[in-house]
Amino acid sequence: MLRLAIASDHGGFNLKAEIFDALTKWGFVVEDLGTHSTASCDYPDYAHLMAHTILDGRADLGVLVCGSGVGMSIAANKHPGIRAAVVSDPYSARKCREHNHANILCLGERVLGSGLALVCVRAWLDAVPDPDPRHVRRIAMIEPGKRAT
Repeated sequence: MLRLAIASDHGGFNLKAEIFDALTKWGFVVEDLGTHSTASCDYPDYAHLMAHTILDGRADLGVLVCGSGVGMSIAANKHPGIRAAVVSDPYSARKCREHNHANILCLGERVLGSGLALVCVRAWLDAVPDPDPRHVRRIAMIEPGKRAT
């Protein structure tokens, strides 16, 4: 079973709670990394915490939520080995996992309603990373210092 983690800033707190509840109902064990209120906080703190949680092997995949999803994805992607994708539709959610092997899904509470957000999360979790060598080669090219072979 996949080990999941979820985190948000204040702008994503309410949607994070809805996603956490859905993941739990779907049978996943999820670690909530915070924030635990709508009090103003800094999204990079939670993006970096999520990245470390995945890179240290404490979770396989993570979901980050802020107002737009963009700030979280920018901060998380500063970590080599992290592929955080901000999505707002189920097709992109599925393809970022299949083709880009995204290990963090970023969502915007001010962009998505909870219904569409949950469809995106489910599409992402149900997708399987495609082992096709062209995808694997391109993913390797993302990391600093890597070149296409």
